[in-house]
Amino acid sequence: MKQLRQQHLRKPVTPDLLVSPSSQDGELGSECPEDRGNWTGRLDFLLSCIGYCVGLGNVWRFPYRAYTNGGGAFLVPYFIMLAICGIPIFFMELSLGQFSSLGPLAVWKISPLFKGVGMGTILIVSLVAIYYNMIIAYVLFYLFASLTSDLPWQHCGNWWNTDLCLDHHVIKAGNSTLPVNISNTVSPSEEYWSRYVLHIQGSSGIGDPGRIRWNLCLCLLLSWTIVYLCILKGVKSSGKVVYFTATFPYLILVMLLIRGVTLEGAWKGIQFYLTPQFDHLLSSKVWIEAALQIFYSLGVGFGGLLTFASYNTFHQNIYRDTFIVTLGNAITSILAGFAIFSVLGYMSQELGVPVNQVAKAGPGLAFVVYPQAMTMLPLSPFWSFLFFFMLLTLGLDSQFAFMETIVTAVTDEFPYYLRPKKASFSAVICIALFLMGLILTTEGGMYWLVLLDDYSAGFGLMVVVITTCLVVTRVYGMKRFCRDIHMMLGFKPGPYFRACWMVLSPATMMALLVYNIVKYQPSEYGNYRFPTWAEVLGILMGVLSCLMIPMGMVVAVLQEEGTLWERVQQASRPAMDWGPSLEENRTGVYVASLAGSQSPKPLMVHMRKYGGITSYENTAIEVDREMEEEDEEESMI
Repeated sequence: MKQLRQQHLRKPVTPDLLVSPSSQDGELGSECPEDRGNWTGRLDFLLSCIGYCVGLGNVWRFPYRAYTNGGGAFLVPYFIMLAICGIPIFFMELSLGQFSSLGPLAVWKISPLFKGVGMGTILIVSLVAIYYNMIIAYVLFYLFASLTSDLPWQHCGNWWNTDLCLDHHVIKAGNSTLPVNISNTVSPSEEYWSRYVLHIQGSSGIGDPGRIRWNLCLCLLLSWTIVYLCILKGVKSSGKVVYFTATFPYLILVMLLIRGVTLEGAWKGIQFYLTPQFDHLLSSKVWIEAALQIFYSLGVGFGGLLTFASYNTFHQNIYRDTFIVTLGNAITSILAGFAIFSVLGYMSQELGVPVNQVAKAGPGLAFVVYPQAMTMLPLSPFWSFLFFFMLLTLGLDSQFAFMETIVTAVTDEFPYYLRPKKASFSAVICIALFLMGLILTTEGGMYWLVLLDDYSAGFGLMVVVITTCLVVTRVYGMKRFCRDIHMMLGFKPGPYFRACWMVLSPATMMALLVYNIVKYQPSEYGNYRFPTWAEVLGILMGVLSCLMIPMGMVVAVLQEEGTLWERVQQASRPAMDWGPSLEENRTGVYVASLAGSQSPKPLMVHMRKYGGITSYENTAIEVDREMEEEDEEESMI
């Protein structure tokens, strides 16, 4: 490698160096490729990552997981798993994306043998994007339903209600000395959700989807329209939208929190939420639950973090951003728990039942329990609108990331054909996913949504993340990866990150994978058990994303020459053009490996551009010196 660099330095390059800076503005004027697009503001990237990570799961999964796994004691394994598994993998994904300025598919120039990992990621994200936008459609439905003086799920007596319907207003207005049996009754909000919104009584199961619910279909169409308009110009448009969608939920969350803690009985719910039960820490299930919460809450493995980082400038301080986003996400989850359980405490006091009988997770909390709690408050339509508007903004941020991941991955593979037509290509993707999601708008659509939710991003996603971690540290090499980060940030990752990448993070994720397989439980929705063929279909969704990895290996090996082992070795090495996207950022082994490269040293470009040597150029000189020393050691061996 040293000889190649020396030969390259002997090439005549004087004409290039004599050109004035003003004559090459088109090539040197920006630090990111203009045709690919990049963030237009300093906070675009940070807010996009916050919006992506802080999603619906922070509101409807974390509080429930916390109280069922030891209350306040759950925070101990939660933060330990954040340190072992969350922060290191988060930083790794950002580093890969920023260093290469490539999406989840093209980034596998780092080791073409494993390009199937990127294919598996795109398959997972596509499936998740289909059902995630359906959840946003439900939120839009409730948002519009809140624009009234009386919430439609406040009372019984509507055409969708049954004889089992009993609302709390009747109990409260009745004679308090007489006991009321509510064990075999259903709340108005639950019947509104199941019998009106879903109209699930029109379906006998997943094999009988029934008719399309046109009101839900229109909400889904509106949801996809909003998403498309926000990603129309890539990160240049979505990067501005997140200034609102990533910050406004915090304002609403604080309003709901203040209103919640001032309610009578709120302390009962908060006490139920945070009372530590340290004996739970002896259970392996609690630690697994904490790791799962970290894994899905931060969104690692979906390609969104890598995609966002690929639009950064080469020297963006992603080390600082990693801690801001991951710790901010954890704090938001804890605050959301206070906002949720303070209202649930008030609700349990109003109904005269324990908190654990009203606490639920997932859609049950968002579309049944919390809406019912809203009907007990003065100005209930106002608080209901705020709650669902918060859910809308939380969901849209994550959906932006899913769509940007898919579009970026494909356009980076075919830049000459698709980048000029990125808006049209984005429209095609949105229309295709909308059509595939139409089955979710049927009377039996909830069954399909549960199936997608349970299997699309289950063990397949864990296999993808584990493989990524092992390839970067073992195949590409820890020393080389740390050197790349040194080029970007001016310092190498410390022992903490190296230990996590090499041992702790992959070991933790393997334990998660084994736990999910051993503790496998068939999907269910309420009292409905899914048939065997549906379970097989769900498992195949997860297996297919895993099969992309060996399929990609076969393709990569067939494209090489030589014996089988020689082909595997060649395919596992980084591609010739792997490295920073701009020539001025390429040092050492990355010098002049771009097609059409003329400059002998990126350092020359920096000196011409800035009129002197900056701290990053000093870093480049250090990296070059290290590489030369390593080459000398290898030649002596």
